[in-house]
Amino acid sequence: MTTVIKAENISKQYKISHQKSEGYKTLSDSLSNFGERIINRIKHPLSTTPNEEIETFEALKDINFEIKQGDRIGIIGRNGAGKSTLLKLLSRITAPSTGTIGIKGRVASLLEVGTGFHPELTGRENIFLNGAILGMSKRDIGAKFDEIVSFAEVMKFLDTPVKRYSSGMYVRLAFAIAAHMEPDILIVDEVLAVGDVAFQRKCLGSMQNNATQGRTIIFVSHQMSAINNLCNRGLVLSDGRVRHNSSASSAIDFYLSQNSENREGFSDFSNNNTYRTGNTPLITSVGLLDKKRKAYRSWIKTGETLDIEIRYLIHDIYVDYCFLAFSNTAGERVFSCGTHLDRGFNKKLQGTGKLICSIPNFPLVDGEYTLDVSLGTKARGNLDHISRALSFRVELSNYFQTGQVILPGQGHFAVNSHWSLV
Repeated sequence: MTTVIKAENISKQYKISHQKSEGYKTLSDSLSNFGERIINRIKHPLSTTPNEEIETFEALKDINFEIKQGDRIGIIGRNGAGKSTLLKLLSRITAPSTGTIGIKGRVASLLEVGTGFHPELTGRENIFLNGAILGMSKRDIGAKFDEIVSFAEVMKFLDTPVKRYSSGMYVRLAFAIAAHMEPDILIVDEVLAVGDVAFQRKCLGSMQNNATQGRTIIFVSHQMSAINNLCNRGLVLSDGRVRHNSSASSAIDFYLSQNSENREGFSDFSNNNTYRTGNTPLITSVGLLDKKRKAYRSWIKTGETLDIEIRYLIHDIYVDYCFLAFSNTAGERVFSCGTHLDRGFNKKLQGTGKLICSIPNFPLVDGEYTLDVSLGTKARGNLDHISRALSFRVELSNYFQTGQVILPGQGHFAVNSHWSLV
């Protein structure tokens, strides 16, 4: 297989300036000093002021890897691990501080909402602009135009300036352009989480179709099931370094084993954006309640009642649904549930409160599991989504009242069955 990307000893540093504390000052002193700082910055752009400290932050440290043509690489890591910085280097948005990156082929990137769009231009004009940036002729772009518009579902707003688009419309159009311009290498960040569930499925299907045509996919996601289903290789980043580089399933196992700190049965998200992908922080905590619903625990036995508590703080809007998704250590989503699937629940959420999801006769068998939590509206999809909001263990029990259990490899669920000899 041909090597299409080769990263050798790449590092990326950023300089961060900090103002020293100067004690009490009047408003006139502050305005006067501000003017002096502006003049000094113009005269000496590379110098620092007496009250300024410069800190060097190393986002990536001595990264080495190769990507072959047709590879589907999932880049995994916690927030701040260096994933977005790496994608910017691969997309040539910024250059490495040290080291080299060799890239063979045309690259299309979808990194942030609105990247590559001119806000004053219409959707139609931005399609042609992005195609031209990718090196395509006007004729080639025209041949793909109808497919792009159909996929993005923005026909009604095609001649509207994109600055008036919602974030979901931005993402739909941006992904449609990137996927249909037939790049050799497609780079996609977690930005897809802005879209609704149906659109996410459509995007994953499109990327799988691109992969079958020999194109290279580089995909960043906190959804291990998406990584597992789409990718054949995984790259785990932590503190700016590559910690694991192998098959997707092995990378997922490594990542989950290194990030299992939420095992006390409770996770506080009131001041924590770890694993969060969404525009509006709404979820303040998630906990696995004990049998009396008085405390939290980190485990449950097969067949017991599972009670999950979700606390929220919601201003200005009404939330239509809460959605829970359970996954195993391989990142496979084993089942999901939500308020919209309970015909007896018809309330909207606002203000401060808590939801309790109760699942009687919890059917999952012995193993480690993680829980994703989402809050959203029908019109806008997920407003707040937290991947792996909670980790917990399911312990063996005498579920069948026979002393027998479901063995590893025999399935995820314990299901009663009744037999007769006729």
